[in-house]
Amino acid sequence: MTPAENVISLQPSDAGGVGSISDNQQKWVELNASITACRLCPRLVAYREEIARVKKRAFRDWEYWGRPVPGFGDPHARLLVVGLAPGAHGSNRTGRMFTGDSSGDFLYAALHRVGMANQPTTVQRDDGLRLHDVFITAICRCVPPDNKPTPEEIRACQPFLETEMGLLSGFRGIVALGSMAFQQVLAIYRSYGRPVGRLDFAHNAFYHLGDGLPWLLASYHPSRQNTQTGRLTTAMFDAIWQRAKILLDGQPDPGISKRG
Repeated sequence: MTPAENVISLQPSDAGGVGSISDNQQKWVELNASITACRLCPRLVAYREEIARVKKRAFRDWEYWGRPVPGFGDPHARLLVVGLAPGAHGSNRTGRMFTGDSSGDFLYAALHRVGMANQPTTVQRDDGLRLHDVFITAICRCVPPDNKPTPEEIRACQPFLETEMGLLSGFRGIVALGSMAFQQVLAIYRSYGRPVGRLDFAHNAFYHLGDGLPWLLASYHPSRQNTQTGRLTTAMFDAIWQRAKILLDGQPDPGISKRG
């Protein structure tokens, strides 16, 4: 699959057939075309393209994506998952969020166990993966050096995330993977003038952001550093998705809720 064929970045049947694309789907196409064409941040452009040119030896036969990565998943999702940024040899290589590295392996296996993904593994963007009731995105769309985007780079990507949130008109909850994603979600709502208080990031911390706003559930990021050191275990991660699914289904929160 060429990059142009994947520009919608939704799931295959969600794009509709020839002549059947809806206004909402057209907005997704336009948004993701804007994302993949973005060159606003010189440092990120240079780094993502250098990674794509040099490549990792194990992937020397791959044609790296090497561009900003759009969100992926169910366009009617009730759950929005927000990560940090593409991995150098994961999403920056494959062109799909959390695809092609250990973070994605950990995430999609967990989503499959809770019934939100149709398969437990993913290696490339045309491998048949489909998500149910989940849309996955990130606060930074290009791979950053040392996995650390600057505040200016995050702000440059903010309109993309805000537009995705607007197109996902029915979403009810957010899972933030890592403290930077958590804080950026809060920053977006504060920029709208919503009275979101100062909230602390902790794994499995849950907050009601206010009337008319989604709830927010925090999780450690499924990075290799976290999963290999035991900071984030399979059981801990499964608890996040089980809790999210219970909340989406309107059942009592199994944990302690907090209001922002």
